[in-house]
Amino acid sequence: MITGVWKGKIDKKKAELKIIQKGDSLLGTSYYYDSENNYRRYSIKGFFDPNTNQAVWWDDQLIEEKTGKFSVSTPGKIPYLSSADFNCPGSDQMFLDGDAALKNKKGSIQGPVHLEKTNETIFPDEWDFIIDNYTAGASDPYYIDSIASIAAIPDPIPEEKIVQPTQNDLPARKNEPKTNPTIPVQKAEPVKTTPLPKTEQKLATKKSIEEEFKIREKVIAADIPLTGDSIELRFYDNAEIDGDSISLFLNNRLIFEHIRLTGTAYTIKLPVNELNEINELVMVAENLGSIPPNTSYMLAIVNEKRYEAMLKSTEETSAVIRLTKPKDQTNNAVKN
Repeated sequence: MITGVWKGKIDKKKAELKIIQKGDSLLGTSYYYDSENNYRRYSIKGFFDPNTNQAVWWDDQLIEEKTGKFSVSTPGKIPYLSSADFNCPGSDQMFLDGDAALKNKKGSIQGPVHLEKTNETIFPDEWDFIIDNYTAGASDPYYIDSIASIAAIPDPIPEEKIVQPTQNDLPARKNEPKTNPTIPVQKAEPVKTTPLPKTEQKLATKKSIEEEFKIREKVIAADIPLTGDSIELRFYDNAEIDGDSISLFLNNRLIFEHIRLTGTAYTIKLPVNELNEINELVMVAENLGSIPPNTSYMLAIVNEKRYEAMLKSTEETSAVIRLTKPKDQTNNAVKN
């Protein structure tokens, strides 16, 4: 199981990752550190391919940094994009081994990735609840999204305390108007709080995929006539492979979710005789990958005829493929 705490080095820098698997997607947090008092923390996003056991993740947003009084270095100043193989050489050992590149330059390898799974963490945070209870129900996307919305909020900067001096505190000055100055005092140290074990007390505002399906505008991207016994649909990532993930709804019903788009086709088949005269297949983006928007190349094969469409889904729109059983079944056909 890739969900858990991983400790080791990324590009020869000490790192601790908390990786959470949600379908084929990965999220969580990364710490680059010299010590407990000198570190940078990023939220991370990525994806995991169970067929190849390869994990890909990138430092998405800097959400916290802390520097000690005597620190001379700044760990984690450069955000990375890492890819690593997930392997288990022994029953008690799990490793992630691979390479780290600059986040915005995938081909610029900076150094190796070597992480080992552990039961201990240097940096307690909101993700600990999910990791500790992952196999006991915390793997539910609802809880993961709830924690993600909480963990992504940067720590607030403590405010200066202001005290109002009395007249007796001020030195007497002749021929000067009376004033009421303020005297700033030393900044208060931020108070460390322990995450609440009941995530229900901090529910996420992020909507479920069913709610997103209902509220997003639906844009027709293709009309495909239905003939023969079945229709085969193949979905690919249309642009650079960046972790796009989608759900599919047929006639207002969720039929597939957590589909990660790659260069390899994700294929589904629908029996024509079980479809209505007019059908709507809707592609809803679960995320936008690292390069928005979420774009998919779809190839449909109907009775040995091929139909192609470019599908685009954003946080406001979903792509619709209309499937019909027309009398004239030769319209819009694309020959092999």
